[in-house]
Amino acid sequence: MSAYIIATCTSKNKGERKTQVAQVELKPDHGIVGDAHAGDWHRQISLLATESIAKMQALGLDVDSGDFAENLTTSGIDLVNLPIGTHLKIGGTLLEVTQIGKECHNRCAIYEQAGDCVMPKEGIFAKVIESGVIKPGDDIQRLES
Repeated sequence: MSAYIIATCTSKNKGERKTQVAQVELKPDHGIVGDAHAGDWHRQISLLATESIAKMQALGLDVDSGDFAENLTTSGIDLVNLPIGTHLKIGGTLLEVTQIGKECHNRCAIYEQAGDCVMPKEGIFAKVIESGVIKPGDDIQRLES
């Protein structure tokens, strides 16, 4: 089964849902150009599987890519079981997995609606190693170290 990008998403501000865009430009040690979470830190890019979003849809929520504030929605890759330090080649870019899951300090609107949210448990974070562009349909390759 191949892994690929379902959607690319950005937002101007932290703490809000992201909007789907046609493509995103990545810069090393920065993240996505124009995204609120870009910067010189370990959580430059967030990824969430479409399979995780489907779990929330099954609970009756009207949610889609970007609604969990993820930058990249993926399909066909088991994100939460990737070891920290894993390199992912997506389009012409290279990412390094830096964190699995996150602590959710404030209960978001999704949690309030459903009593649960998948991003803290099933979302992952990465930093940009090599620049380039990512767009929906791009293959995701896990590189062996």
